[in-house]
Amino acid sequence: MSEFIDVIIVGAGPAGLQAAVHAVRKKATVLILGRPHKSAISSAHVENYLCVDGITDGHEMLKVGLNQATRFGACFVEEDVLGIAQNDDHFEVRTESGAYRGRTVILATGTHKTKLRVKGEKELTGKGVSYCVDCDANFFRNAKVAVVGNESAAVDGALTLLKYAAEVHLVARELSVSEELARKLEESGVKVHKGSWVKEIIGENGVEKLLLEDDALLEVEGVFVELGAKGAMELATNLGVQLDMETFSYIDTNKRQETNLAGVYAAGDIAGPPLQMAKAVGEGCVAGWHAANHANKQKRQESGE
Repeated sequence: MSEFIDVIIVGAGPAGLQAAVHAVRKKATVLILGRPHKSAISSAHVENYLCVDGITDGHEMLKVGLNQATRFGACFVEEDVLGIAQNDDHFEVRTESGAYRGRTVILATGTHKTKLRVKGEKELTGKGVSYCVDCDANFFRNAKVAVVGNESAAVDGALTLLKYAAEVHLVARELSVSEELARKLEESGVKVHKGSWVKEIIGENGVEKLLLEDDALLEVEGVFVELGAKGAMELATNLGVQLDMETFSYIDTNKRQETNLAGVYAAGDIAGPPLQMAKAVGEGCVAGWHAANHANKQKRQESGE
């Protein structure tokens, strides 16, 4: 693969895989980043998709789609994306163990944010309970905070919070991250509580304590719930991608699946309802097609053609 990848796709669900198929068929170099089993359809059964006769297993459909994309020439790295930044005329996409530079980026990650669903969480949301380290870390300067989660978003969030907070705790049942991210955590000043989980978030007008499953009490002023991979909205808003002006809950795109940033596209659930596989696949097709065209045009300009 060349120094610059033409199309980097963040997300390995229906939208991302379809985008890969169409982009690589237009002679673009394509990299898919993500974990297919985290797609909404991975644990679902599909029967309302055109040409599917009867009920089909979503996990198997994703497996076939990934095999198809890689057979056509796309590369696949099963890692979560931790951050995306624009650097002049290209984008740098940071994962658990490295970074990739691309001419275009397609966001196809979905939008779901998982909650802990424990006592005190709902009441203290916005009063010390947050779901976005990148958004709210600055509010907890010199405070004691905790991050809850087992995967890359939680570890990366805890490491980020070390730059702001006086003390950072990470509560995790069992860490599931790359060796590189695990090494960074081990070498950091984060206080890790393995093999436990949160039973209750305690506080009156704000977060005061966390009650863990082993009955330990952590005195903290902030709790960051980071379950799974980095949230799509965090990646998008940190990059400067514009959200819809009514609900601010999905990325605003045009008919080419272009966002307000040249070279950045969005497809699937992240681009708004209806949250259906048929829509995701269609938008993935459009995004992959136009992202490849954009990258190919950029290459021609670089070579002086």
